[in-house]
Amino acid sequence: MTGNTNNNGNNNKPFPGKIAVITSAVSINKDNYHSADRLLAKYGTEKIIHASWPVNFMAETGQIIDIVSGFAEDKDIRTIILNQAYPGSNTAVDKLKETRDDIFIVYCTNHDPTPEAVKRANLLFSTNEQGMGEAMVKQTKKQGAKVFVHYSFPRHTALGFVKIRRKKIIETCAAEGIKFVDAVALDPAGDAGLVAAQQFILEDVPKLVAKYGEDTAFFSTNCTLQAPLVKAVVDCHAIYPQPCCPSPFHGFPEALGINVSESQDDLNYVLSEACRIAEEKNMTDRLSTWPVSAPLMFTNAGAEYAIKWIKGEVPKTEIDNKVLLECMHNYITEVIGEESNVYMTSNTEDGITYNNFKLLLMSYLDF
Repeated sequence: MTGNTNNNGNNNKPFPGKIAVITSAVSINKDNYHSADRLLAKYGTEKIIHASWPVNFMAETGQIIDIVSGFAEDKDIRTIILNQAYPGSNTAVDKLKETRDDIFIVYCTNHDPTPEAVKRANLLFSTNEQGMGEAMVKQTKKQGAKVFVHYSFPRHTALGFVKIRRKKIIETCAAEGIKFVDAVALDPAGDAGLVAAQQFILEDVPKLVAKYGEDTAFFSTNCTLQAPLVKAVVDCHAIYPQPCCPSPFHGFPEALGINVSESQDDLNYVLSEACRIAEEKNMTDRLSTWPVSAPLMFTNAGAEYAIKWIKGEVPKTEIDNKVLLECMHNYITEVIGEESNVYMTSNTEDGITYNNFKLLLMSYLDF
């Protein structure tokens, strides 16, 4: 595991106990998986434990429960960060809390029902899907899009945050005079499998570009479909506003042939190479994303806030929004060397505002 060899963490803001970070498998989402790297390098393996979910997480909820509840046995664990919080996370935390109720729980991109999830986790992060739905359509308008293609499948379209984002995309497309196209993709976790789902994207994008023209923007709700989608968009000279999980590392390196270190720390290199390749392929200003990885920011800002919780520097029963926003800004500055716009609001669903569930939005970076 990258970063595990650095054990100098005790020289960097020591804190009592340990933090466990459970991420997606590297084959499912590299950004999620590598979100623990900076913490490992900063605090060392004596303070940070990194585990990952099973690849076939939809069929192995028993393993999700075992992984989370297993941390109850280590009395030094003070925080558990789930990135992503896949279906079954609520059940897993319930099992954990049968013996431990003193652990700060962080959900990143929650998949379980919100009203139940906010009762289990102390802090929840997600991208502002409603705000993003509006922002990405306006971004594609700026990029010259006349058509917006939304790739998804039933498992995802049943998720609350996907529904919210899709609805806003449709509304904003109508307001901006952009044609909305609902496209059904294969589910990588379904019977057809990952390879077939990726191949479908590679074959379907050219068909839709032939039908609607190059000024067609493409978006997919699934992480494992981002790299083939970027590749197909570039090959067809279409438009790609952002990955489902906004990040320069999500889909772009694989699709554009950019070699990056496993630690994913070389952000400036990825950005410069992406811009160079975009120019070479006449794709300047037709590819974009957020300037830093949303999954990495969730894990790292969540961990830094949790450390303050462990040390008693923030309230135990509510979230200090000012301190949390400072943690986010500190992480962005640490990674890219300068401030960048990040906007945080509390999640509101069905007229209920959940103050411990934070939605994030950032400005776009054009390649």
